[in-house]
Amino acid sequence: MSDVMAEGDYGVLTEPNTLTIQRFLPGPMARAWAYLTESDLRRQWLAAGEMELRVGAPFTLTWRNNELNDPPGTPPPGYSNEHSMESRITELDPPNRITFKWFTSGTVTFELAPRGERVLLTVIHRGIPGRDMLLKVGPGWHNHLDILVARASGATPKPFWDEFPRLRNEYERRMPA
Repeated sequence: MSDVMAEGDYGVLTEPNTLTIQRFLPGPMARAWAYLTESDLRRQWLAAGEMELRVGAPFTLTWRNNELNDPPGTPPPGYSNEHSMESRITELDPPNRITFKWFTSGTVTFELAPRGERVLLTVIHRGIPGRDMLLKVGPGWHNHLDILVARASGATPKPFWDEFPRLRNEYERRMPA
């Protein structure tokens, strides 16, 4: 993948069931890595959950998307305020790469690469089981990564639940049926 991101930072299908999405984060690498692996930092943009950094280590991620912003937004119908998922680390190369099992929808890899003062984060979500899940995963990653960039940059992120329906509509338009 090049350093050129998809138009508007949208994820792209790089294989039939694989979504790839990128963001630039402020450096250094160790700080970006901490946002991926440390529960207190990760909960600010994605999900909480202590993680032992070793291949095979199980961990639980717990999302509380209504806590990502103040004031919290309201989830759309069919989405809850809290969701947990059991995961397991399958690949680890600190501070460059971590891959883990993503419940029933494949694996997720975070790759970090230094780019001057910034760090290029590439998220590769493989094994997405169908378009319905893709239309949750795509806008979800997009939204969570936008919050990560804002948090890591010291900015106020856009409200998660306010952005999600707009992003879902955009991914529905961009992703093939």
